[in-house]
Amino acid sequence: MSRLLLSIFALLALAAAASAQTLGPAKGNLVIVGGGAMGLEIWARFIELAGGVDKAEVVVIPTAGMSVPDDGKTPETRTPDVLKRLGVTHVTVLHTTDRKVADSEEFVAPLKTATAVWFDGGRQWHLADSYLGTRTQKEFDALLERGGVVGGSSAGATIQGEYLWRGDTSGPEKGEGDHTVGFAFLKGSAIDQHILARNRQFDLIPFIEKHPNYLGIGINEGTAIVVHGDQFEVIGASYVAITDARQWQPDAKSPNDAAHKGKIYFLGKGQKFDLASRRIVAPRRQG
Repeated sequence: MSRLLLSIFALLALAAAASAQTLGPAKGNLVIVGGGAMGLEIWARFIELAGGVDKAEVVVIPTAGMSVPDDGKTPETRTPDVLKRLGVTHVTVLHTTDRKVADSEEFVAPLKTATAVWFDGGRQWHLADSYLGTRTQKEFDALLERGGVVGGSSAGATIQGEYLWRGDTSGPEKGEGDHTVGFAFLKGSAIDQHILARNRQFDLIPFIEKHPNYLGIGINEGTAIVVHGDQFEVIGASYVAITDARQWQPDAKSPNDAAHKGKIYFLGKGQKFDLASRRIVAPRRQG
């Protein structure tokens, strides 16, 4: 994607976020996974939201996992095998790095009847370069509009936010990079992954300090948020970190790291969060 086009997308996204609420899709669902090994609970929820094993039609997008430089081959993906072992029979793999192809009716045909899309992990900027602003992206949105589900892990999680965190071509260590625009399925958000496994739980704080209208959502491995409307539920094995400048208290103390003065807090399995009010709406399940 040209630098000019990337700059235009970035400016529009930051301008929109200056006053935007954090909102999920009006219809459909998101399953946003923090990377690592996924337990059956997460796969089962994704398949259920896709219509169940008998009705699910899943399109797997492995583009984030492509090699650098691009060797022209479709990245290897184990997701279709996992889904088929769990009983899903209709699985299609869709991949291109050619934006003209991504903008063609022939390429997007499988998406028009799909009930679900799954984004594999890798580097999130590959997804932005290949699909942002094309017919393919429009079909992702159309799938949600008809009540489908979009899921993804690691890079496939971050791309679902409005701001593309860790989108730099030089490497994932840099939070704010040369690719800044995600698919915005979860508007007003910046999404990180592998947070506890890679000691990233505080990384979004400087970004949220500069852009306080964004909500920072960090998801650990083996853990997901399931977004429906303007609420999400935490499922899986670990924790989700919320970085929200609107809730910061200047003299608050954090039990996790006093130097960060309560600028993040954690949600565990079973807890629910309202995105519009940015409040916890359900306590953590016991046991």
